[in-house]
Amino acid sequence: MSVNWTMKQTKMLKNENYIRKAQALIPNLYYRKETPVSCLEYDGAEKNLTVPGQNKEKQEGYGKGDRIVFDFGENHAAYFQFTCRSVGSPQDAPAFLHIKFCELEKEIWEDCSDYNGWISKAWLQEEWLHIDETPSQINMARRYAFRYAVITVLDTSRKFHVIFEDVERTAVSAVRTEDAVPLPTDDPLLKQIDEVSVRTLANCMQTVFEDGPKRDRRLWLGDLRLQALTNYRTFQNRDLVKRCLYLFAGLQNQDGMIPACVFERPEPHMDDTFLLDYALFFIPLLVEYYEHTSDFDTVAELAPHALHQLELAMQYVNSEGIICAEGEYHCFIDWNEKLDKQCSMQAVLIYCLESARKLCLLIRDPKQEAVCTDRKEQLLAAARRTFWDSRQQVFVSGQARQVSPASQVWMILAGAVQGQEAAELLDRVSDCPILMVTPYMHHFYVQALLLSGERQKAIRHLKGYWGGMIQAGADTFWELYNPENPEESPYGSACINSYCHAWSCTPAWLLREMHGVSNSV
Repeated sequence: MSVNWTMKQTKMLKNENYIRKAQALIPNLYYRKETPVSCLEYDGAEKNLTVPGQNKEKQEGYGKGDRIVFDFGENHAAYFQFTCRSVGSPQDAPAFLHIKFCELEKEIWEDCSDYNGWISKAWLQEEWLHIDETPSQINMARRYAFRYAVITVLDTSRKFHVIFEDVERTAVSAVRTEDAVPLPTDDPLLKQIDEVSVRTLANCMQTVFEDGPKRDRRLWLGDLRLQALTNYRTFQNRDLVKRCLYLFAGLQNQDGMIPACVFERPEPHMDDTFLLDYALFFIPLLVEYYEHTSDFDTVAELAPHALHQLELAMQYVNSEGIICAEGEYHCFIDWNEKLDKQCSMQAVLIYCLESARKLCLLIRDPKQEAVCTDRKEQLLAAARRTFWDSRQQVFVSGQARQVSPASQVWMILAGAVQGQEAAELLDRVSDCPILMVTPYMHHFYVQALLLSGERQKAIRHLKGYWGGMIQAGADTFWELYNPENPEESPYGSACINSYCHAWSCTPAWLLREMHGVSNSV
């Protein structure tokens, strides 16, 4: 699968006032020194980790072909440091090392040398070092996401070996996991899911809400909205959300469209990726920010940019009231390449029209509120006429009239069906072959279950899906998880997948919502 989300040549319109406000909110980061919980040797042929013998670790050292695994116990965004010294005869050649950083144990065994996916292999967490003199203090300048640091001695010489001492990492985040608002539950699996969710979010909270500390490491709007909702119920870092709002509002294209993602450095600038559903989500993101902060001034200032995204989207609605899902601006919805997105995108637009109506109430604009209400009703009626299949009793999508969980989920979130009718609708697609493959889409599925009054089913799904990742070795939640194919990747190889990813952190929010943990403004 290869995706081209790059649009036609775009011109960046930069609002320097907004960027100044965003830059004034750059957070101070927390740094924490951590040492490995264990040091292990890896036999590449056996895929087996063993404790090295005392003599080898302390006296003989490591030579050509030896591989050592430092396990830090949990996956964190961190910097890596160690001291390398030699034993034996005087050092007569460089020590040549390969260092690999792994989020999961299974990555230790993966050989990524032949990776040829469409995402750059530069994201693979591997480094090659020549150490000319020992002892040397090695401070890796680049930040990684890892639980395991794997050092392979590619070569020394016949006369000396190397020993690794003072091995540690410096974990970094804008928040501390111990400061998260606790979840009141005695259910051990839900408690574990919550802990992993909180750790996932903390790793992604840096100077912006990153989508993943391993790969991309930038601010994506779809991820941001889910991170913000989870943050309000856990860390309550409202300034970081405000910073991200101003970054997006301050970086638009010539149409006034908010980009799908932005970069912080060397100075804030937008990517040339634009997704219609992500741009629309700026509207509920802004409304939810007000609901959790009461910061009217920020919302009033940014509201015109949010409402403009509606005007851009309405250009792709035809005379029958139906949106063209893949026009000049693409939409995301989920990673399943077989998914027809038209019905889902129609529902997203309806959903965001309701958020726009609420936004207009906040800023006291009754005329625009009436426009949003009328448009919502018109698009809902058009959706029922076009996408509802009375024979199958489901919503269908596209010319092939595809049935998918995504279409039903988004129509429920848009208010097309409610209550028992919505619950029965979700039951009808429980065995649908068009699978949901990302935690992003599974989050909205759980939301639809809760809206349908299916709390117990929502909890079972959290336990089955996010708990399934834990059973597969996760201590942070992943970018993509398909229980039917754990090695699935949208990029051509699982070795480039991110195993700590922003959009998978939401159980911490969903569980607090279900347990009545309120936000304090």
